Order: sequence, then structure tokens, then C-alpha cells
Amino acid sequence: MSIDIEYAIKKDIRNNPIVREVDADQKREFVRTLVLGVLIVGMLLFSTVQHYRLVQYGRDTEMLRIALSEEEALARQLRLNLETLRAPKLLEDRATRELNLVAPTAGNTVIIERARTHTPDRAVVASVR
Repeated sequence: MSIDIEYAIKKDIRNNPIVREVDADQKREFVRTLVLGVLIVGMLLFSTVQHYRLVQYGRDTEMLRIALSEEEALARQLRLNLETLRAPKLLEDRATRELNLVAPTAGNTVIIERARTHTPDRAVVASVR
């Protein structure tokens, strides 16, 4: 036995919008909190950027110190090579071996003395003009 009973419950629903009053104290507190949060985040970002730059400058300084020490070592090596190549005995050996030059004898050597030039006095130069 099935009983079909239809019934409808009619509810009285009012869809009137709820109007809330603006709470000025709550709004002021929210703005104050928001400004404080933005300031804190800004300070943290500024501090982080400063720290990052400091670390980066430290790395750059250390890399420059390493490069400077390498360049100084290379300069020392080049000065040593230059002084070694300028050694008179080594120059004489290379000249005889590589360029087939011979050592001069006393008869082949001519000594030329440098003549001293005499510069006129300034008074003489001024009187000529």
C-alpha cells in the first residue's frame, strides 16, 4: 500500500540584502596593520638587498685578490726571464751559437769617445736675437 501524499511546504524567504554599517575603528585598525606590514616587508627586502650586495662585493674582492696574486707571480716570472735573457754571458753564448758571431779581437775593436758639446749661454742666445 503506497500512499502518495504530496504536500508542499511553503517557506517565506525574504532576499533582502543585509546592510552592515562601516565600522570606522575596524577600518582604521586594518589600514594601520596593512601599513605596518608593508613597512616591515619593505625593511626586510631592503636588508636582504644590502646583505646580498655585501656578500657579492666580498666575493668580487676575493676574486680580485686572487687575480692580483696570479698577476704578481706572472710579473715576477717575466722579470726573472728578462733578467736571465739580459745576462752578458748568456747573450754572448747565444750570439756565437745562434747567430754565428765571433768574439772581437783587440785589432777589430775601435773605441769612440763621445765628444762633449758646448751649449751657449742664454745671454748669448738672447743677444743674437
